[in-house]
Amino acid sequence: MVFSRRTFLSVSALVLASGRPAAAAPARCGDHPWCAPGLPPDERASLLLRELTLPEKISLLGGDDLVGPAGMPGGHTGTGNGVERLDVPPVHYGDGPIGARQGNGTAMPATIALAAGFDRDLASRYGAAVANEIKLKGNDVVFGPTADIVRTPLSGRTFEGFGEDPHLTSRLAVSWIGGAHREGLIVCVKHFAAYNQEGVLGAVGSRMTYDAIVDERTLREIHLPPFEAAVREAGVGAVMGSYNRLNGQYACENQWLLNDLLKGEWGFAGYTIADYGATRNTGNSLSNGLDFEPWPALVYSPPAISAALAAGRASTADVDDHAHRILRTMFAHGLFDRPPFPPDDSSIDREAHLELAGEVAEHGTTLLVNDGVLPLDENALRGGRIAVIGEAANRFVQGGGSSSVTPFEVVTPRQGIERRAGAEITVSYHPGGDPRAAAAAARDADVAIIFAADLQSEFVDKPGLDVDAGLVSFPPPAAGNPLVDQDAVVEAVVAANPNAVVVLETGGPVLTPWRHRVRALLEAWYPGANAGTALARVLFGDVDPGGRLPVTFPARESDLPTAGDPKRYPGIAERVHYSEGVFVGYRHYDGAGIEPAFPFGHGLSYTEFEYADLRVDGMTATASVTNAGDRRGFAVPQLYLGLPSPSAEVRQPPKQLKGFRKIALEPGETAEVTFELTERDLSYWDETSKSWRIAPGRVAVLVGESSRDIRLTAELPV
Repeated sequence: MVFSRRTFLSVSALVLASGRPAAAAPARCGDHPWCAPGLPPDERASLLLRELTLPEKISLLGGDDLVGPAGMPGGHTGTGNGVERLDVPPVHYGDGPIGARQGNGTAMPATIALAAGFDRDLASRYGAAVANEIKLKGNDVVFGPTADIVRTPLSGRTFEGFGEDPHLTSRLAVSWIGGAHREGLIVCVKHFAAYNQEGVLGAVGSRMTYDAIVDERTLREIHLPPFEAAVREAGVGAVMGSYNRLNGQYACENQWLLNDLLKGEWGFAGYTIADYGATRNTGNSLSNGLDFEPWPALVYSPPAISAALAAGRASTADVDDHAHRILRTMFAHGLFDRPPFPPDDSSIDREAHLELAGEVAEHGTTLLVNDGVLPLDENALRGGRIAVIGEAANRFVQGGGSSSVTPFEVVTPRQGIERRAGAEITVSYHPGGDPRAAAAAARDADVAIIFAADLQSEFVDKPGLDVDAGLVSFPPPAAGNPLVDQDAVVEAVVAANPNAVVVLETGGPVLTPWRHRVRALLEAWYPGANAGTALARVLFGDVDPGGRLPVTFPARESDLPTAGDPKRYPGIAERVHYSEGVFVGYRHYDGAGIEPAFPFGHGLSYTEFEYADLRVDGMTATASVTNAGDRRGFAVPQLYLGLPSPSAEVRQPPKQLKGFRKIALEPGETAEVTFELTERDLSYWDETSKSWRIAPGRVAVLVGESSRDIRLTAELPV
């Protein structure tokens, strides 16, 4: 949308995870036939719908708050006022996927950092914490999570999603949604569908106008699975439509996408919501499956809807269906059967949520390079100096747009390192704007830690993958001075100090031309409000770096799946052809034989893990993982399948992620990990039969530390 300790407070009307309301809760429903909580939600909605006038039904389809998207304290991102005459309560909507945007909130690490954690439980706790604050801002619906696949890391919203793989995205999104449901909120997953670039407003490839030309196999195997899982497994109450067109029709008025697939084939019983400003045509939206326009509610204004009905471009049956879906979802999630959630910032457990933000950052911080300089040796550094270089170390780094959060409090990396170093280790700081000055500041230090950050934002894609490519430079240049070149600062510091460690705070992959010359490289993503505490703990080895890459880091920008073909990106004449097909992310690098800088799934530990005894019994694969080092660490065994290609025309990638686990192991400890496979894991979408099919042959079963570090192999005959 546009504009820019865990706690579960008990509420007497808290909705159960199943979506059924507690019968004894104080109700807002009044004394009406539809207020009996024992009745099914559909029946209750039907009883109420019969009593609504046509204008009242129409009023339910559009939002009633024009200023909410500004994110002001005490407001809501959106509001539907309800129908007071029949005790239909208002519905309040709140951003977002990374934290509450009304006033101040706990800024969690970006979703891409959560994805790097490869941890379902952590995703559930993250979703619960975000939803808790959204609830305590007085909202009923949370806009999130973002489940769009990273097709190109140039996309301005890369940081908002779970990365480039549909299996990882699906599993973590389902866990996120489950956590949010425990807080009693309606979850609105976004953005449906094939929304993979921002472009630049008014230029070719803008999100407002581009038409994603995608074959059905690519949709079914890559871009739709996270949304299907959100609907069929997690039971989301709402799905947000995206800005772009999909195969000729805008997503928010797309008959196949909203009616045939989502509501028909998948059996979605909730309601569809347009992203803010994503609606175009009243009649098409009404007849093709859009239920609610939250803002600015011009396309779904009462005059616009009445005009469309009068002209025969939609029917009253369409209006009834949309109103019924909204009411049915409100009943299913208990909005009628509980008191409103009052806005109360004082009830937010800020300490617990800040602690969780730090835990997520620790688990997401990904060690890409390490020749032994990390973890820092506290004893060896006593009486010495750590030079912290880079303006990004001294501020709160986050992405822009509707996922930006004004944090209650922030611990910067500089603060975290200074606190952890204590009085016996000197920590100096230099903003790093000038390479020569930065080198001088680092030259006599025992260790130099260079921080570099990019800026991703909703509204605009990055012009390139250099760390400096973005909307602005950091820090802003003084009058007459050139823009800061963070790569040049890294090169200068590396030349001045042999013990150089680089920490990246980026929303996704960036180029790392100096990666072979640094002693250690950490990807911290946008690490949230407690970044300093988390990064200091990782740097000093108080905790193992828990992250693995949810996106491939290319060696060159020309290696991207969309590179070199303007039809693929940013598009020509507003048509973006997804001709790479299913070869997205690591599937592309593997299929084309391209060596990335750092592969999908990669991430080093401060210990070593040994893999053994891969066994495949039917649809179950098991393997043993042993901590062969002398430190406690996190292992993230990953299971990939190499599926046989049905034909020369229908190629399969060399491998596809179909399972992962995250386990903490003490030195010498062994754990057996189990991966349960499904028929869907073995299937491809057959365009001819329009169904999931399994190609005969032998399936390669691969278990390892990353997509390029396979430790064990076996076969599964199909």
